[in-house]
Amino acid sequence: MSQTATRNPRLDGLQCVRCGQVFALTLIHTPCPTCLKEQIYVGMRAHYAPAVPGDEATIALPYLQGITLGEGQTPLLDCPKLAQQMGLRRLSLKDESANPTGSHKDRMSAMGVNQALDFGVHTLVLASSGNAAISAARYAQAAGLRCEVATYSGTPQVYARALDAFGAHRHSFDDNSGRWNFVAEQANKPGYLALTNFHLPALGSAPLAVEGYKPIAQECLEQGGLPDHVVVPTARGDLAWGIYAGFQELLQARQIDRLPRIWVVEPFARLSQAQTEQDLGLSFPGQTDQFSVAGATLTYLQWQATRGTQGGAVVVNDSAAYAARPLLGSYAELCAAAALGAILPLRQSEQIAAQDHVVVMLTANASRDPSWSGS
Repeated sequence: MSQTATRNPRLDGLQCVRCGQVFALTLIHTPCPTCLKEQIYVGMRAHYAPAVPGDEATIALPYLQGITLGEGQTPLLDCPKLAQQMGLRRLSLKDESANPTGSHKDRMSAMGVNQALDFGVHTLVLASSGNAAISAARYAQAAGLRCEVATYSGTPQVYARALDAFGAHRHSFDDNSGRWNFVAEQANKPGYLALTNFHLPALGSAPLAVEGYKPIAQECLEQGGLPDHVVVPTARGDLAWGIYAGFQELLQARQIDRLPRIWVVEPFARLSQAQTEQDLGLSFPGQTDQFSVAGATLTYLQWQATRGTQGGAVVVNDSAAYAARPLLGSYAELCAAAALGAILPLRQSEQIAAQDHVVVMLTANASRDPSWSGS
């Protein structure tokens, strides 16, 4: 397996996702200084030079070749019986559990390790106690990189065992601030790349890594046509924004004539409470069994993905998520079941119509979900 990464020659900087200002490529993810003057905490995305003629239809990615474990091209599963139950013309599941380590995080990890190789980094560092940690550890192992993971002290054993098996170095903390402070400290050392967010207020994960989610839009289009809605279980919005950005590029390339509406699903009200961009810097704590999307922070990424598509945020609590899980006919992680549970309230509010095609992101199965009993 190659231990080098081929950078996209069009990649020429980082760009604020809000104001569009372009900055030099860097390993450290910092807030846009221009937006910060307005007390709006906004992160960066990859910036690419214009495409050459004949290449306009391609979704741009930071790296064209490098470490891969076969992530992506996950199946889009049509569910006619579920569609009928929900009063929909068509309902599909984008099954991200088919990725190598079992979750959508593999798409981000692949881009992250290739950035690390490109910049001569020796260590990935991240704050995660779940799928992101396992994915990063496996991809770092494949790339010959070290991986340091800041976890909670009560990390479920199934995750701890997987991290140990992939050679990750675990550091346990009692709270979120301890984890993020550790990642921030490591990220400022030479040879380290912080894969996940370490700022408060939050910005989101490493910008070049998040680009790895954009091909989901192309896959949805090729596998099932342009959906009317995409429903995404969400913590800080990396996945939702990546899907949004992918559809934006397809729109600009004239492969599609409209954007699907993106709905982010949260276990308790977070984005649902944000009325202004400044509110994104606030904390909205709550308790949930939806392990993969717990947390109190927001980012501009999820704000843009929903506002930019006329979508929004839907709260699906644990009891509704548990009720929705058996409808999938397979064992999905609880937050993915919550995404399915968001459809009925959206139908009842007439924000999703009977004739619509809805894609639900099945982010991972329940094999490592602490809420799964196997029954």
